[in-house]
Amino acid sequence: MTRNQHLDQPDASCRRLHDDLITTDLREQSRRYGLRDGGCLAVAQGSGEQYLSAFALLLHAGPVQLGILSALPQLIGTIAQLASVKLLRLFSGRKSMIVAGTIGQALSWIPIIVLPLLLPQWGPWLVIAGAALYFACNHFTAPHWTSFIADHLDEHERGGYFAQRAFIIAAVSFIALGLSGAALTFWQQHAPAWVGFALIFSLAGMARLCSAMALRPVEDVHPRATAAGRGLFRTFYARSSKSFRHFLLFSSLMHMAVLIAGPFFVLYMIRDLHLSYFWYGTWLAAGVLGQLMTLGTWGRFSDRFGNKALLAVTGYTVPVLPMLYLLSTNLAFMMAVNFFGGVVWAGLSLGLQNYVLDAVTPQERAKAVALSNTVNAVGWCGGALLGGWLVDALPATIDLARLPIPLGSHLPLIFFASGLLRLMVAGALLGRFHEARAVVRIPVSELLLELPLLKTLAQIVGSPLSRMLK
Repeated sequence: MTRNQHLDQPDASCRRLHDDLITTDLREQSRRYGLRDGGCLAVAQGSGEQYLSAFALLLHAGPVQLGILSALPQLIGTIAQLASVKLLRLFSGRKSMIVAGTIGQALSWIPIIVLPLLLPQWGPWLVIAGAALYFACNHFTAPHWTSFIADHLDEHERGGYFAQRAFIIAAVSFIALGLSGAALTFWQQHAPAWVGFALIFSLAGMARLCSAMALRPVEDVHPRATAAGRGLFRTFYARSSKSFRHFLLFSSLMHMAVLIAGPFFVLYMIRDLHLSYFWYGTWLAAGVLGQLMTLGTWGRFSDRFGNKALLAVTGYTVPVLPMLYLLSTNLAFMMAVNFFGGVVWAGLSLGLQNYVLDAVTPQERAKAVALSNTVNAVGWCGGALLGGWLVDALPATIDLARLPIPLGSHLPLIFFASGLLRLMVAGALLGRFHEARAVVRIPVSELLLELPLLKTLAQIVGSPLSRMLK
């Protein structure tokens, strides 16, 4: 028996049982909810989460505080996520847990808006505390939401479905980012800037309330599905395959490498390059546009060729992205880099998510998702804190052969270090884990032609060329 056959058999038998119990209408109802939830989540991300660092910067947050703003909420969220798997028995089912966590996210925007205005001397720290509450509620629902939706999907359609959902998130986020950036710029010029933040954060809270309402008519056919996966996390980790453990290490270290730079792009754009909120939002939106244009292709790529192939392609591409910021401060160039970053990150995120779903049985998905998110958050926290230290430690000039080279900002050096570490993680670990299900195998040269943008370009060039050769 091959490794892939061994992994596929329990998943296939459980899937047949699910198929007998879940009607087509119930599947479609749950899938529609997942897409609506994605749209509401996108509003919260585009008009809320993406501008938290800018709000903290308005309240005079320093580099270390920006690093903590990225690190601490994720770490606290991880604790909430681990607790949620154990606390399921206190709720009537997964649906009630998801509703509770989603409403908690919506209400957490109130202290984020109000407390820094009442106590401005503690403003950055209060934003950090409010963000920790928000992400704790978000992570509290994550494992159960994922297992809830995955129970209604066949293993060979997950890539397409989650790509469709991510496409909706990217499209709505793109609009929300642009409109929110314009609103912030308007209020920055006509009133205290915090008014604009209060408006867009209120919109984010209302969007999450709408998401909770969208779940009300949806039924959970297996409300206790995660109960079958009872047991300690360390037991689950110990009995998991070596390949899956190497995947977790890759995912955690890649998150650490990325977050060395991630929290400080807002500092670079707004403080050092003096971009307005509108142009900062436009730069963010360029990355979302890259996701929007390629998510469908990535989803089909994942379903056909597997998530390992997807991670291999994107894992070796993502190190280049932050290094490019050393080349130019031209806004058009930086938007092009972030657009390409959106293309790559769309594939990498999809591969990281779907690999976990493929590698374990349905009964253990919630636990596997929680464990994956935990190791990612540990890497996220470590990278953000390390980056905050490096921002203060790196020099403002480079001495090359005793010739000092002044830098307009030393933050691109942080970005370069992040890219170098990403490359080291990819080179060391991508060959240590394997595809978790049976997929189509083709030569690497043909595989590259299936990539987003390249496939489109090949079709554009190939069609006229084939007609000429006839």
